[in-house]
Amino acid sequence: MKKNQKLVLAAVMVVVALIVAAMAAIYLSTRPAASQGAKTVTVEVVHGDGTAKTFTYHTDAEYLGEVLLAEGLIEGDQGQFGLYITKVDGETADYDENSSYWALYEGEDYAMQGIDQTPIADGGTFSLVYTIG
Repeated sequence: MKKNQKLVLAAVMVVVALIVAAMAAIYLSTRPAASQGAKTVTVEVVHGDGTAKTFTYHTDAEYLGEVLLAEGLIEGDQGQFGLYITKVDGETADYDENSSYWALYEGEDYAMQGIDQTPIADGGTFSLVYTIG
């Protein structure tokens, strides 16, 4: 009986390992591609009072979060889903205080991934918008 339990346990472990490997392969093959080399990106920051500032960066970085952290435009907390932006251009958004947060847009579209997973390409445009709700 114990021998059967060991065989079943071993089989389950092999199946789980195969599933994990397949999921990792799918993620790696479908994640957004980053562009290597020199590029210029533009970031518009829309503050809580509606004023907007535009920042242009020249970089070799592959992901937007790398650039904005290095330039000091953003601050945030690292969590299980990546960097959670708490401050942009000196303005803090505090969801616990007033349901505010920094929304990230790529072009006109709401970004589908976190800022530290957003790939950049030459000529890319992004917006960080102070949002309540």
